[in-house]
Amino acid sequence: MSENRTSGSPAGAAPPSPVPAELPVYAERVLDVADLIPPGRVMTYGDVAEWLGDGGPRQVGRVMALYGSAVPWWRVVRADGALLPGHEIRALGHYREEGTPLRAAPRDADGHVPRLDMKRARWDGVAGGPGDETHN
Repeated sequence: MSENRTSGSPAGAAPPSPVPAELPVYAERVLDVADLIPPGRVMTYGDVAEWLGDGGPRQVGRVMALYGSAVPWWRVVRADGALLPGHEIRALGHYREEGTPLRAAPRDADGHVPRLDMKRARWDGVAGGPGDETHN
């Protein structure tokens, strides 16, 4: 575990959830993967589950909903690149700060909120890791 995840949530994180003194093992594993994702890159819920070799997108999403405020939650995303409903503005701020590739929203989209450019932003867990500033 890279940090104490039972303390309060950092500024700009997802709304705090009650966190038990001891996290479930699967939750720890998911949060450890989220910590590994480099700034400017993302993994889908399914990517995280596949990387762990355990669970599925729904299980990863549940962990992120319950405990994700302790990690860079905005880097674990939906496969379609849509920003997390209800957290779009905060996530967008993080993406812009980190230089995460975005696609312009179509004019007919609600609120004209951009989407992630999944082709360029997606991290495979190996290439483009910390210290490598290239985006594939």
